[in-house]
Amino acid sequence: MDDSELEAIRQRKMQELMGQQEDAKMKAKERRQLMLNHILFAQARERLAQIALVKADKAKEVDDVVLRAAQMGQITEKVSEEKFISLLKQINDQTSKQTKVTIQRRRNALDDDD
Repeated sequence: MDDSELEAIRQRKMQELMGQQEDAKMKAKERRQLMLNHILFAQARERLAQIALVKADKAKEVDDVVLRAAQMGQITEKVSEEKFISLLKQINDQTSKQTKVTIQRRRNALDDDD
């Protein structure tokens, strides 16, 4: 076998692996969506979809929290929009970051007060 044949085989293997990874990601995403459909009422799902349009990372974080709570038994019934909003407020309160800006002025050697 020469180098071109080996490279072609490597390329095919890489494409197969990438296809398998994409399939696994799609299946996991479908499972998450199915679980969320089972946990959330339609209005709450719509609100989550609106959040995903604006901030995809925030929506994923909320997904994770809702799914984790359901798996731990903290959510025993379908979540209404009102309960979902209160859950969002709790998440925002827990994850809000306080930023503080401090400005320090550097003094040059030429800036003498003399």
